[in-house]
Amino acid sequence: MTSANQIRMPAGGASASPAGPRRGGHDSARRADNRRKWYEIIGLTTPAVLIYVMFVLVPMGFAVYYSLFRWRGVGPPTEFVGLRNYTLAFQDPIFLDALRNNALIVFGSLLIQGPIALGVALLLNRRFRGRAVFRLLVFVPYVLAEVTVGIMWKLLLTGDGTVDALLRSLGMGGLVQAWLADLDVVIWTLLAILTWKYVGFAIILLLAGLSNVPDELTEAAAIDGASWWQIQRHVTIPLLGPTIRIWMFLSMIGSLQIFDMIWVTSVPAVRSLGASATMATYMVDNGFFARLWGYGNAVAVILFVISFVAALLFQRFLLRRDIEGAITGRAK
Repeated sequence: MTSANQIRMPAGGASASPAGPRRGGHDSARRADNRRKWYEIIGLTTPAVLIYVMFVLVPMGFAVYYSLFRWRGVGPPTEFVGLRNYTLAFQDPIFLDALRNNALIVFGSLLIQGPIALGVALLLNRRFRGRAVFRLLVFVPYVLAEVTVGIMWKLLLTGDGTVDALLRSLGMGGLVQAWLADLDVVIWTLLAILTWKYVGFAIILLLAGLSNVPDELTEAAAIDGASWWQIQRHVTIPLLGPTIRIWMFLSMIGSLQIFDMIWVTSVPAVRSLGASATMATYMVDNGFFARLWGYGNAVAVILFVISFVAALLFQRFLLRRDIEGAITGRAK
């Protein structure tokens, strides 16, 4: 009995003792695998983080720093003025005109480009001969360079240009205007040019969203007796909500930061009076060309803060539902 137990116990001990090292081996392998994943994450993200810090955060910090000085770009800034540059900006009526023009471009782009793009996208989503050609044509203005478009429209709208000649040939000479020189007309002219340039992007974006609308839903609505317009209103357009909100966000941020099209197309004398100025053009005119670098940096900081706050508010009240739905769907 005693000898049998003595024989069994070493066998049992031998069978139990390897379990501990084997379990510990699994834990050490898991820890090594986790360390390797973290090393990969750090190695892959470090270059991007360094680039972001060097080319985004550091310049932003310098912009805020220089905005607190009266500095003409020569030597280190020494004349500290605090928030004086910011108060001067909001006391300048030209800068207030630029703010108004940016707001007009934001709301004008949303209210004009949105319905046009939605209507054209719904029509181009239907099957007909030559649909691919029409899709290509509506997207052509967007792929043209902004400088090219600005110069082209500036030539078309100059006095006795192509637009004026066309209006006169159609017997509508009374509509001829100083499109880019009239202080009351120029901003509406620029808004029309921006609509022509960027509505193609909205159309392509909405067409991409329409391709994700299930055909089963529209077919079921048609079987139930819904008309084409009822299908679009109650089925298609609600499902396009996330795509429309993304386009609205991109359009809003682009309208706040618009520079090149306005700079190339508008007349400098008219822009200096505020009729066609935006915050970006005002910053270049009063910072770069006037060599008031501290003041120009203050305007740049104001532009950044307005864009950042607008983006946060838009995400908080309009994009939050889409983002939460994407996170929930990923979790599931």
